[in-house]
Amino acid sequence: MSKPVIWMVIPCYNEEEALPETARRLKDVLAEMVAADKISPDSRIAFVDDGSRDGTWELIEKLYAADFVYAGVKLSRNRGHQNALLAGLMTVKEHCDAAISMDADLQDDVNAIPKMVDEYINGADIVYGVRSSRSTDTAFKRGSAHAFYNTMRRMGVETIPDHADFRLMDKRALEALDEYKEVNLFLRGIVPTLGYKCAVVEYERGERIAGESKYPLKKMIGLAADGITSFSIKPIRLALLLGALAVLTGFVMFIVCLCTLPAPDWLWISAAVWFVGGLQLGMTGVVGEYVGKTYMESKHRPRYLLDKVLIRENDK
Repeated sequence: MSKPVIWMVIPCYNEEEALPETARRLKDVLAEMVAADKISPDSRIAFVDDGSRDGTWELIEKLYAADFVYAGVKLSRNRGHQNALLAGLMTVKEHCDAAISMDADLQDDVNAIPKMVDEYINGADIVYGVRSSRSTDTAFKRGSAHAFYNTMRRMGVETIPDHADFRLMDKRALEALDEYKEVNLFLRGIVPTLGYKCAVVEYERGERIAGESKYPLKKMIGLAADGITSFSIKPIRLALLLGALAVLTGFVMFIVCLCTLPAPDWLWISAAVWFVGGLQLGMTGVVGEYVGKTYMESKHRPRYLLDKVLIRENDK
């Protein structure tokens, strides 16, 4: 039986500082697996430049020119982590038997990669890299992460707790992922819906080797919002429930006013205006989020456009 061709897909945004060390470590891991006769020598590492503003793409070009193991994909502009990751996966799926995605900062443990390949060889179509603990996180980071996964679960979104985008997907899973055409991508929610055989490999997450985090709190909140509104209608149902409760509350207050000495008129009016006005604005925002996503989906615009692809002819 021929050895599987494994491609690494690494989204990059302003990763000039981290990229040299990342490229070296990933090359070493692939070389070790090739030497152990676990994977094919045709296995490669593809860096996806998501519209970086520093010298990331120039560095990718140098890596490509210096060593056959490296490949590069450049998006025409910044499209966000999820779209950059998808662009890389869809570009390499015709060249590989399985693709492993991970971030460029090396917080994901490269030593977990051979274990993921072992699970794939043993029959898993999808292998999730899952953090074994969050002991290195700050209290705020741990709390916000647990809140994120609990919110996803309560809203009916199927996710893998403590899993980000460090995963292996075989060709069948990649082909299935290609069938999902929505613009608002939340891969952590999409991949578990594919339904193929999966496995989990635990690892300890480390610190960034260089540079700054590309996922601050603002982006994490945006990712959570995308996940909820792309996979769940529970917020709309919550809006209906809150609306019904508000009507019931107003009715009860009206009865109380009839049965007791009334409070000053200005107080009741102010309370009603603030309560009902805030409720209407909040619920309009929830509905508007869904309408906006429907609007974006109806356009059928491309999720990304490729500017350059560096893959050698003998890799095809």
